[in-house]
Amino acid sequence: MKDGYYLSAYLNPVGLQRVLNVTYRHDANLSLWQKEGTRVSLLAHWEVERISGQKQHRTPFLDQDHLEGFVDARLAEHGLSRADMVEIWGTPGLDTVDDYHLGAEHPALAYHSLAHLYSAVLLDSDVFHEETVLGFAVDRGPDFVVERAITDKWFTGCVVRGGEMSVFPVQSPGPLYGAAKDRFHLREGTLMALAGATKAHGSCDREAVLGQYTFDDITSMTVPAAALDDIARQVADTLVRDPRFTDEESFAGAVMKEVQAISVRIMERNVEEALARYGIAPADTVLALAGGYALNCPTNSHLMDAYGFRRLLAPPCVGDDGQSIGMALAAFHKKSPGGRFDFRFPTPYLGGADTALDEVLAAHAPFVASAGEAGPATAVRDLRAGPVVWFHGRSEIGPRALGNRSLLADPTTYAAKEELNRLKERQWWRPVAPVVLEEHLADWFENSRPSPYMLETFTIRGAVRDKIPAVAHLDHSARVQSVTAEQNPPLHALLTAFHEATGVPMLCNTSLNDRGEPIVETLAEAFNFCLRKGVRVGWFNGVRVEFTGFAGYGVPGPLPRDHERFTAVPAQRERAIRAALNPHGLSDLVLYRYLHDNLMMDRLDIREAEGARAVAEEVAAQLAEKPWLVEYSERRMRERGEKFASLGAAYSF
Repeated sequence: MKDGYYLSAYLNPVGLQRVLNVTYRHDANLSLWQKEGTRVSLLAHWEVERISGQKQHRTPFLDQDHLEGFVDARLAEHGLSRADMVEIWGTPGLDTVDDYHLGAEHPALAYHSLAHLYSAVLLDSDVFHEETVLGFAVDRGPDFVVERAITDKWFTGCVVRGGEMSVFPVQSPGPLYGAAKDRFHLREGTLMALAGATKAHGSCDREAVLGQYTFDDITSMTVPAAALDDIARQVADTLVRDPRFTDEESFAGAVMKEVQAISVRIMERNVEEALARYGIAPADTVLALAGGYALNCPTNSHLMDAYGFRRLLAPPCVGDDGQSIGMALAAFHKKSPGGRFDFRFPTPYLGGADTALDEVLAAHAPFVASAGEAGPATAVRDLRAGPVVWFHGRSEIGPRALGNRSLLADPTTYAAKEELNRLKERQWWRPVAPVVLEEHLADWFENSRPSPYMLETFTIRGAVRDKIPAVAHLDHSARVQSVTAEQNPPLHALLTAFHEATGVPMLCNTSLNDRGEPIVETLAEAFNFCLRKGVRVGWFNGVRVEFTGFAGYGVPGPLPRDHERFTAVPAQRERAIRAALNPHGLSDLVLYRYLHDNLMMDRLDIREAEGARAVAEEVAAQLAEKPWLVEYSERRMRERGEKFASLGAAYSF
């Protein structure tokens, strides 16, 4: 491989997709890399939702100009352009080569899942080449943008010994959690929190469910809904409600307790089968996890504790928001001599930076009571008075606040949790995570380990539980982020000052965003949050700003970010796209079915008269065989169009 810059892009390709309301990928992202000899460095990682404002961004680009312009703007932040890239990977229409993916090497396994796997197992090349690693990539299902055909198995595990990687199919709990999301119209993380918050419970025959249903291939699109119906029927018959919650919440929480228990058992089976097959000892093995299900902190910690693995290896962006990282690491491994290159994941603070504080202060002058330098002791006093916005340097990547775009609060009072949930318009029962000085972690949490990316849950020690009521779950556990001075010096200094003042080495830490909004990226967005929500004090790149005049602010919601370029479809531009890509006038229904059949798209070109005629005939045959596809497709186009044109919490579903 040549030295230089490389770009990996997990984006939706362009074509008729935007005007027909078709999407293939969510949580779009791209990553910038540099290779110097054997050393590979990750320079930046952009999550499109932070720029567009659409949470879990999935709306396609309007056309090639839009796609290329978006990528060019990101590279320009680092003084680069696409012409400076040695190679670009991951998205048709941007790719400059096609030899980076793993379809030939692993034809029976989903490339999407393999990329997840690489995003975890190659976070540290020394570990990959010198130790034993057991890895699992477990999410809801693949995308088919790069790999066109449906593979035999969708989810992947691996064992790595001395740099030699053996892969195998596994089952994933992700589809079952996804079915629950669809049924209850709550995000997976919210459902997990509800299960832990309520005392409502019921029962089902878990082993019977595990014996009847499997979650490892294309049937994961349909089987999980049936499995969830089975679980829900049994829970309904045995339900014991929690009077603090609505009947709907009690039922959902009780169902999710069973879903969680079954999900943990699926992962246990994955682990036990791999340990037996490969004869590895957990105490000498690093556990690596990726895929959306790896956000399930209780499962991660259970696996670590139950089997005694030596260490947990996972990126902060374990879901599809980390796909461009996994794609790139897989490509470097494939294309480097002997598969060897040197890489260590640098820091989670790889997002955008905003240093234009003077300009933002001037733009908000009527609402700024004071702004100036201050020390950690002042910040502690602010925290004792109420939640504080904490904005520093480059943003963290992944879905969880890691201290650079955060709402921080005093964990010693339950009122802090209530206030944070009020500010973010979340359910009263939603837990709040602690960010903790790593050097004091073991004093406050049982069986704890460093947890820099908030991917583990630990039990609060009995002697100190009453000291931190704001961060304790019903079972006395907490989803923990640990911090060292090396990882985040300003946050570590603040925690140290709070510890010295209160004896408590932690703070409440939740992401800086409103309901349905991605984490704040810029200073203007952070100021908007403070003024809309009445947050009195914010700390911005080390400068303390005190706000005033909240009633006169007048902006009703979050700043729009760059959403209009994705949501708007100008009529003239739409006509041009249709004329160029559908010159023979196929109907929208035919086009929609065509865009959902990769093999047909690869085989037939609708820009040619013969191809368009063949597509019309094949789709007509499909609809004749399955008439229900007509209503289904029309409804999906309509629903997607509404989602693509909207923002906020409603967009998520």
